Amino acid sequence: MYRSRAEILQAAFLFGFIANVAVAGPAYTDPAKADPDFALQGEYTGMLATDDGDIKFGVQVIALGKGKFDSVAYVGGLPGDGWNEEEKFHAPGELKDGVVYFKGDAGTGELKDGVLSVLGTEDNAKGALKKVERKSPTLGQKPPQDAVVLFDGTNADGWKGGKITDDGLLMQGTTSEKTFGSHTLHIEFRLPYQPEDRGQGRGNSGIYFQGRYEVQMLDSFGLEGKQNECGGIYSVAEPDVNMCLPPLSWQTYDTEYTAAKYDDAGKLVANPRITVKHNGVVIHDDIELPGERNTTAAPLKAGPEPGPVYLQNHANPVRYRNIWVVPK
Repeated sequence: MYRSRAEILQAAFLFGFIANVAVAGPAYTDPAKADPDFALQGEYTGMLATDDGDIKFGVQVIALGKGKFDSVAYVGGLPGDGWNEEEKFHAPGELKDGVVYFKGDAGTGELKDGVLSVLGTEDNAKGALKKVERKSPTLGQKPPQDAVVLFDGTNADGWKGGKITDDGLLMQGTTSEKTFGSHTLHIEFRLPYQPEDRGQGRGNSGIYFQGRYEVQMLDSFGLEGKQNECGGIYSVAEPDVNMCLPPLSWQTYDTEYTAAKYDDAGKLVANPRITVKHNGVVIHDDIELPGERNTTAAPLKAGPEPGPVYLQNHANPVRYRNIWVVPK
């Protein structure tokens, strides 16, 4: 039926076929059904006393399954909220008798009852950090009057092969019926909690603009922030800062996409560009995209035609809501 690899990719794109990524452990979509480690992971912040005075710190605690944890400490505060974007420290942790004990080269800590006690670091920092739950300032943002609403929770009629959950969320692996040129877009997404999985097998999806350029969705909480992690423009650019929140948190992308321009002869005269806000923070500021090619594995070739919104399927249960577009 399909004569070429391009035709096979196009068919997979249109009908949301699965691109498999190895998955080792359970994938939770409901916080009430998650394992006990879920309640311990998250973000902690506060002031620590040091030899040089009080300093604000932020710590991200990442659950790795079966009582194992990692932690990343940020000097100045959490990413997007004070971190100096220079100093950070890692410390592995393990749950024993209701307490997570952390020990790294820079210091030690204990997590119990929602408080992370820092017992000492290379700067002799000591103090207590409390758990916080950050939310995107655009969460729940209503579409303007001139918006094209792609998904409002009532049905998936505007999506090829679209499916919704019992609680009214759009499932991964679907393509919008409508196509767009230059536009702004708002989308809210929730990554599953997969503590025993790693890398690209952990909450993997992505949104393709015009079916050509992917902004990755992945459980990258506490990671470096690479081009193939959450917020990265796949194979093109790393985010300026990793703004990924803990899994099962609702997150937002707010984007400005400017389509490529072609002359009357079909020659490319201006590459496409994109600005991306992740949870309200600019992570890509008017980035130029490669106009002569699409990003790796994108199902549509670069060209002057408008293209759809595509939500990638890597067999991880990523969920979406409140999706709308304002054409320019």
